[in-house]
Amino acid sequence: MTTQLKHGEVLERLIRRDRMGISELSRKLNVSRRTIYNWFGQDRLNKVVIWQVCKILGQDLSTAFPDVFLEYNPEQSVSSLEQDQNTTDPSSVYFWMNKYIQLLEKYNEILASDKVEPSKDPLKNEFPIPDKRTGTFLYQ
Repeated sequence: MTTQLKHGEVLERLIRRDRMGISELSRKLNVSRRTIYNWFGQDRLNKVVIWQVCKILGQDLSTAFPDVFLEYNPEQSVSSLEQDQNTTDPSSVYFWMNKYIQLLEKYNEILASDKVEPSKDPLKNEFPIPDKRTGTFLYQ
């Protein structure tokens, strides 16, 4: 009876055998070390994760993950898959970051278009109220 290893266990063995440490790998993948340790415990890993690790380690992982690399399409880049995931997945940080940036840009456009010069302010021309009142105190 042969037991099939989990994707995470296979990935852990490959990473620990490599000269690159987990900290350096996490920096290059732009994920936390905790995320990598969580990957080690998973039964199945996302194909994009395996391809990225393969690319960074410079190893051929097709022997370790034959089921994943059978479906690999070399014309489709990993970065485009990652970009599509990050911008369309509502749980992604980049999705919300892009939303926030778009909102700020719209807000800045509104502020820029609503700027009115003081001499062209219609309310100020209709109701001339002096800015400073001399001799008047609020609390006497």
